[in-house]
Amino acid sequence: QVQLVESGGGLVQAGGSLKLACTASGSDFSISVQAWYRQAPGKQREWVASITRFGGVTVYADSVKGRFTVSRDNTRNMGYLQMNNLQPEDTAVYYCNAGTSITSLKSLQVLYSWGQGTQVTVSS
Repeated sequence: QVQLVESGGGLVQAGGSLKLACTASGSDFSISVQAWYRQAPGKQREWVASITRFGGVTVYADSVKGRFTVSRDNTRNMGYLQMNNLQPEDTAVYYCNAGTSITSLKSLQVLYSWGQGTQVTVSS
């Protein structure tokens, strides 16, 4: 079955940066729109950002706009999320997934089962 694997999380002070990576085994990750999500303790999973198949269009949640950048490398079957100027409210487990459109992904209509995610903790 398809297995999503996120990596790159860690502990960082406010104002710091992290770059997350996502791979998908058992599927052609390169043909789909990709998206990133996060889930903080006690909260629902929320959509963070999406990127179209060839990277021509990127869309971000207002909470991360101007600080996060989503990208992809289809030759390596990978997606990335560069996170700058991190704040304590960014603390969450971050997940990746894929779908057929930015609109469907924004509403959490994803193609694959969720992976384990990667923990991002921002201290003040």
